[in-house]
Amino acid sequence: MTFEFIRLRFRFHAGESIVFPPGKAANTLRGAFGMMLRETASPAGYARIFAPVARGEGPSGLADRPRPFVFRAAHLDGKTIPAGSGFHFDLHLFDVNHPVSPALQEAYTRLAQAGLGPGRGRAELVSVGQERFAIPLDGPVEPAARVRVTFLTPTELKSLLQSRGHQGAVRPEFPILFARLRDRISTLRALYGPGPLDIDFRAMGERASMVRLSRCDLRWTEIERRSTRTGQTHPLGGFTGEVEYDGDLGEFLPYLRAGQWTGVGRQTVWGKGEICFLVCS
Repeated sequence: MTFEFIRLRFRFHAGESIVFPPGKAANTLRGAFGMMLRETASPAGYARIFAPVARGEGPSGLADRPRPFVFRAAHLDGKTIPAGSGFHFDLHLFDVNHPVSPALQEAYTRLAQAGLGPGRGRAELVSVGQERFAIPLDGPVEPAARVRVTFLTPTELKSLLQSRGHQGAVRPEFPILFARLRDRISTLRALYGPGPLDIDFRAMGERASMVRLSRCDLRWTEIERRSTRTGQTHPLGGFTGEVEYDGDLGEFLPYLRAGQWTGVGRQTVWGKGEICFLVCS
């Protein structure tokens, strides 16, 4: 049992100075990508990639399908790319049942020519690298008694706890984090890959509840985005920072590993919920 996806790396050469607002690089790229993709893809292709809807199949309780991609551009947040410099960002594509459409490359070729960021600085798409990954989810269990997880971009995890007026986890206790990772991975596999996870959800959840949150060093970040299409303002806030977990963590490492690519929690398609982890000795 594996989790499969494709990483696309878009490399550009800036013809003019390009500004990426703090905390909004991924959202800026996502919104512009959607507008250009509508022009370069067929209606069916656009809907499949950027605006998937639930049609009765797949997990219940979803009004719409999660989009089959996330952007990775946090390294561009708050940066100004000088004219003449190179830069890149990644797109993780989870729809492995369809070949990568040339419409994706054409969309960003046009977007770079039209201009990126609030100042619409123009650039040239230099190359698109493509690499396919398959992360084993049921291989031999690795020993791990302590794990450090870093929340790189603002993260919100749904729980029964209130946080600053949001329906999010005050502290990302491990059962909450694991449940959100497990459900996201299973949903993406069910909708875009070989099928949902073939695991005992309840038993794994019970074992996850035995893992203890031993250190919590988090801060809350408030960011907002304004939709150019509707004019509505949406919060992009969440917590960032580090936590450490103690316990029998070996069987959960594959889910943390996959979560580094999928993101976790709300609004991952806007760049939220990016994590990395380290097994502590």
